[in-house]
Amino acid sequence: MGCVGKENETPSEVNETKPPAQETPAPITKITRSITPQEAFNLIQENQDNPNFVIIDIRIPEKFAQEHIENAINLDYCSENFQEELAKLDKDKTYLIYCQSDVLCPSCLVPGVATHTLNIMFMLNFREVYNISGGLDQWKEEGLPTI
Repeated sequence: MGCVGKENETPSEVNETKPPAQETPAPITKITRSITPQEAFNLIQENQDNPNFVIIDIRIPEKFAQEHIENAINLDYCSENFQEELAKLDKDKTYLIYCQSDVLCPSCLVPGVATHTLNIMFMLNFREVYNISGGLDQWKEEGLPTI
């Protein structure tokens, strides 16, 4: 029982005729999850000069032009080629995405577009993607800056 007497085992018990274990590549870790606006703000602050960190506003261009998070790029969820545009992005970068809210896209009237985008990016094998929970509405409600 237990480990009693195991400290004195001799190396002769090891099967040395066994071939060495083949090295298998480590599994790719994928992170796709929602974070609070404050966590998102902290993530942005930590990655200010990081070229491998990208903020994506998935609202329509008209809404993006009115107001968005600084340094965000716009990929319109409602466009016909949205998934193809996502697929062109570097999957090894870290992405922060957001929509107007978590409830319903006011432009294309689709519920949960940010969650759907997270799922698409997961299926496309993006390494690390975060969604701002509550979207831009919650971001602004918490007094965080937009331009």
